[in-house]
This record gives sequence, C-alpha cells and structure tokens, in this order.
Amino acid sequence: MKQKIKEGFLTVTLNTEIYPLEVIYGASYIFIDRVYLFLDKQGKEVAVTFKPKEGMSKKQLENLAGEFTNELLSCVLRANLSQENKKIRQHIVERVLYSSVNIEKCDCETEEEVSDFGYSSEDDPLGIAIPWEEKYGSQDQK
Repeated sequence: MKQKIKEGFLTVTLNTEIYPLEVIYGASYIFIDRVYLFLDKQGKEVAVTFKPKEGMSKKQLENLAGEFTNELLSCVLRANLSQENKKIRQHIVERVLYSSVNIEKCDCETEEEVSDFGYSSEDDPLGIAIPWEEKYGSQDQK
C-alpha cells in the first residue's frame, strides 16, 4: 500500500491481491459523506483518490489515510467471516424455506397433525408462523 498527498488530494494505492475490489468499495463507501472518491484500476493495483468536500490540512489527510486503512482491515475481516459462514447461512435459509414449504403442503387441521408432520409450536417460540389474522384478528372483526 502506498499513499501520496499532493495539492490537497490523498491517493492510496492498493494491491487487489491483498485487498479485493469489493473490500475497497466497502471501505470507500464509509467516507463518501466527507470526501469525493475516485477509483482507478491499473493492473493489479487500485488507486483510491480522496478529494475533501471541505478543505483539509495535510495532517487531516494523513489521519484520513489512517482511518481508511483501518476501515480496509475491518472490511477484509467482514469479508472473510462472511465467506467462512456462507455455508451455514445457506443451510439456515434452506432449512427455513424447506420448513415453510412443508407446512404449507400439510393440510393439517389440528396442532397434533402439524406436529406429526414435523412441526410444533415449540419450533416457533416467538409465534412468527402464526398468521396475522389469528394473532390479532382480522380487520372485518373490528
């Protein structure tokens, strides 16, 4: 990583093998309220140029570079955790979707029939699967 301050602009050059492009986008997005950002890809490097919306001293630009590198590390960590947990998230979503499809296919009238189908009220302690009308009554009743 290289940084350069010139004529009120800060340019940070990053290697995309270390910081993937989506990480650079994520870290850059955090700063769009304070600076204008320009990204320029040159081979395996991306140059991120910051143009302050309001005047900044050289010291403030150096601090901005430090904040940006910290945010890059944070985004790399989040991306890695997201990748590591991808299969778990997919499994949870598949399980939820599969359960809802099976419940809808079940033409059960009673709680016992539903539990025979593999679902019980204990599986839904917050009552999320209870239809709105059953939980709060329909608009026609009011």
